[in-house]
Amino acid sequence: MPTNVTITAEELKALLAERDAARALREEQEAIRGALRLVTAERDLAEERLRAYRRELFGAKSEARDSDQPGLFNEAEALGANSAPAQEDTPQTTVGAHTRKKRGHRKPLDPNLPREIVRYELPEAERFCTNDGHELVEIGAEISEQLDVIPEQLRVIQHQRVKYACPCCDLGIKVTPAPPRIIPRGLLSDSALAWIATGKYQFGMPLYRQAGLLRRFGGDISSNTIAASMVRVGLASQPVINLMRDALLEAELIYCDETTFQVLKEKGRKPQTKSYLWAQMTGSGIPIRSFSYTPGRGAKLADKLFTGIRKGAVLMTDGYEPYNDIAQRYDLVHLGCWAHLRRYFIKAEDNVPKAARTPDLLATRFIKLIGRLFAAEARSATWMAE
Repeated sequence: MPTNVTITAEELKALLAERDAARALREEQEAIRGALRLVTAERDLAEERLRAYRRELFGAKSEARDSDQPGLFNEAEALGANSAPAQEDTPQTTVGAHTRKKRGHRKPLDPNLPREIVRYELPEAERFCTNDGHELVEIGAEISEQLDVIPEQLRVIQHQRVKYACPCCDLGIKVTPAPPRIIPRGLLSDSALAWIATGKYQFGMPLYRQAGLLRRFGGDISSNTIAASMVRVGLASQPVINLMRDALLEAELIYCDETTFQVLKEKGRKPQTKSYLWAQMTGSGIPIRSFSYTPGRGAKLADKLFTGIRKGAVLMTDGYEPYNDIAQRYDLVHLGCWAHLRRYFIKAEDNVPKAARTPDLLATRFIKLIGRLFAAEARSATWMAE
């Protein structure tokens, strides 16, 4: 039978107070647990950001998977760890009426390079057979090849413009006109200007270093003189650049990307101000790569790069928003770049601790899928259009 318990009003009031206190304690515990989860999530996010910043500052910039980055000073050791030193190239051996084929699979030296033949002959005193003493006769030669590098050689071209005069009067003087040059009366020849421009803009060698290299071989020319010459070369080549841009804007497929670019001593701007270098490249027709400088990254500056583009052309870019406006304004087919998209999955994968990375990680799965897409694209380069 149920037991009846009788309590006083004061006892009931105390029980209710304990119940309310327990409820408040549970609510407080839930609030603390929620705050702890929030703080833990914020801590994890801060740690991910810290790892990302450290990789941005000190980590390898390459997005390649399963590859090591060679160092600045140990590049030779790193790249040559699993390789043998280059040996003399032995293309063939000529003996009598036949030619022995070379052994090995190393890439031969370019046959279009000039060859300097150096013959090595036995002294006449050793040209006798050790078996019967007869005089030896030449039957062929063991041929091996080495790649040789001729250091920079400077020379001075002296232009002599012949003058002619009439022997009977003083009015018939003629001087042979000078040939056209990139810089009229310039100190540097066209070949020297091309050499400097290639070193600067293709291989990234600063002009002051090129001046030091020329000085080493006897050409004492200041870096300021070389810089002024490069400006003149740029002005002289502008008509060619204009023709290249016309052909680029007529292409059916154009790639475009931009990157930050620091310019020192630019009038009206601080050296720390960000400028931009835009790269445009054709994906069809004549192969053209055009680089354009702008002091900023705004939509108006970007729009000038596409003025005159053909209607209906295909434009492939990253996710920078002004490209969408450009594609809409000029009625272009806008494609996204998988390489730029892959970069975000790379960052997501890098933010996961190595101990927690598995092949089933979502970012890793996407990277592999995009890699398969790249492999299919590489194979399609050899396909014939039907």
